[in-house]
Amino acid sequence: MDIQHKLQSNFGLQSSNTLKFPAIAEYFIAVASEAELVSAVTYAKQHHLPIRILGGGSNVLMAPQIDGLVIRIDIMGQRVFESGDSVSILLGGGENWHETVRWSVERGLSGIESMALIPGRVGASPVQNIGAYGTELKDVLRTVRAYHVTSGRFVELSNSECQFAYRDSLFKHFPGEYIITEVELQLFRQQDASIRYAALQNYFDQQHITQPGVQQVFDAVCAVRRSKLPDPEILANAGSFFKNPVISEQQHQFIKQQWPNLIAYPDRPGFMKLAAGWLIDQCDWKGKGTANVGVYDKQALVLVHFGGGQLTELLQLAGEIQASVYVAFDVQLEIEPQAFPFN
Repeated sequence: MDIQHKLQSNFGLQSSNTLKFPAIAEYFIAVASEAELVSAVTYAKQHHLPIRILGGGSNVLMAPQIDGLVIRIDIMGQRVFESGDSVSILLGGGENWHETVRWSVERGLSGIESMALIPGRVGASPVQNIGAYGTELKDVLRTVRAYHVTSGRFVELSNSECQFAYRDSLFKHFPGEYIITEVELQLFRQQDASIRYAALQNYFDQQHITQPGVQQVFDAVCAVRRSKLPDPEILANAGSFFKNPVISEQQHQFIKQQWPNLIAYPDRPGFMKLAAGWLIDQCDWKGKGTANVGVYDKQALVLVHFGGGQLTELLQLAGEIQASVYVAFDVQLEIEPQAFPFN
């Protein structure tokens, strides 16, 4: 397949990253099928161009100049296979994640309703192992179909083969090796009756909802997230900028002696997960920053770009936040968005 007519050079990517920092790709192409993807990768290899895979640009820190060929995955598609209460859905990597959640809720399917309003595309969701309100992608993902660049063939990876961890996966450790074209999720007709939505309990109490259904959970997540997080279409941001740090139970007890109101949740045995936003809050960062970048005034975990700024300004602000949290709590915050290019 000849894809040279779709190639663009010196292509602006400012609108292709939700932080809206200026960026120029040496070469760019949007692929709408696996055949186009293979042709684009082949072209890059023949011309010795580094391959850069881009999704929705919602969780990346984009460099001002990007060499090589940036390939955006625009592969669409939604297929449903039912077996009793279990429903498998096959999704193209280019599908919008939030719209996919809405689509599943409208069909009465349970499993991803608490991950509404997470920006980005389906193909990027396994890379980050996205999650919210007690659910992670690993809880519902069955398989991932991806093009393995080195071998030049498509592979199907099971849930365990994806090596999921908190905001982590196989794909993060081998950047550029796997290009995800399709994701299979397992959802259910019958909602999980267990309380997975404790963080939403206040909302349900105010609405006098005792047993929320999937639509009510979806609506609650949208309402709560919109009250706390800025819409990237209005105020440029990449969502949560720092991961919630995981520390030992011993360190948790030590910090709690000094900070009795410390917010923490059990992680794996012997470890606790701290609320990064709370840590940053205690260091008085909310609403602070410069003319171009700052900490969102409603949620300290979100860094925003007001316009006219550069990535270096945001990274400097992030570094100052990390330093102050380390001094106060002896805890190192890790940046969640990935540097782009990834390799």
